[in-house]
Amino acid sequence: MTTLSPWARCAFLGAATVALVCGACQRRDRHALPLGKIASAADGYATGVSSSDARFIVNITGFHNPESVRYDPDGDVFFISNMAGYGSAKDGNGYIIRVSAADPNRSIVLVQGGRNGVVLNAPKGIAIHGDTLWVTDIDVLRGFDRHSGVPLATIDFQPQHAVQLNDVAVGPDGTLRVTDTGILMNAAGAPHTGPDRIFAVKNGAISTIAAGPQLRQPNGITWDSTAKRWIVVSYDPFVGEVATFTDGDSLRHVIRTGTGKLDGVKVLHSGAIIFSSWADSSVHILENGHERKLIRQVPVPADIGLDTRRNRVAIPMSNVGWVQLWSLRSGETDDASNSH
Repeated sequence: MTTLSPWARCAFLGAATVALVCGACQRRDRHALPLGKIASAADGYATGVSSSDARFIVNITGFHNPESVRYDPDGDVFFISNMAGYGSAKDGNGYIIRVSAADPNRSIVLVQGGRNGVVLNAPKGIAIHGDTLWVTDIDVLRGFDRHSGVPLATIDFQPQHAVQLNDVAVGPDGTLRVTDTGILMNAAGAPHTGPDRIFAVKNGAISTIAAGPQLRQPNGITWDSTAKRWIVVSYDPFVGEVATFTDGDSLRHVIRTGTGKLDGVKVLHSGAIIFSSWADSSVHILENGHERKLIRQVPVPADIGLDTRRNRVAIPMSNVGWVQLWSLRSGETDDASNSH
């Protein structure tokens, strides 16, 4: 998630870096969107700090508040949601870019607010079910054809008084689960208003799976196909929790408490859990009950994606307009849980 406007982002970066990414700091012309492009460390872009388990590959730049990355193994592409402004603004500026995982210099705008009958304000979490690309958008869930970008469905959460639908994941039976972080994303930052909730969507019908302050601002969610459970991370700035739910049960089991402002979460083939934290600008790994930092010094890491073909993690950095690719040690990734 992002809490800075495109203009505030310039102040965040500093003058030297802004010169390199000035295109992300200008008011966007919705009819002439810049596409992602590769920029090397030699160009002056920060790369973060690796561990023995991860190696920096490349920066892809030119995005506008990229929030979520979803890898599609069938098409060998990344889908990247761009809020292009504040996450609570119904401004019609949102868009989704499709980027080749094999060659990140090849990209197209798949979905764009205000074009071809599309309404898209501040898209965040992405899930794939069949040929449908499901995307959260403040208080609605929108479905698009993953090949053409044609709008297919809109599921309205306004009757549920949704505040900030954030992430979406697909279960083994096709049921969608959607988090409501209960925050506003505007010039004031990300004030928490509540309520905090996790919804289920089946055949277009919405039900509430869990609700209450004990959820600690639920953000990233994924289905763990190895352990047959849902995993949710919390955005609470003080206490970041990783919690699990079994399918069909609202009982919450906390398996990690620590650094806050957690955002994206994925499960590796080994059963290890990786998740991003804004609080310490890192991607963490939780494995066999032990936690360590996998990648450090990556500012505002949002909803991470996994390229299962190349064993790479994609880290969207909302406030700087980048997506970084990092290689994980061989045989680690498993992103089948959110692509059915």
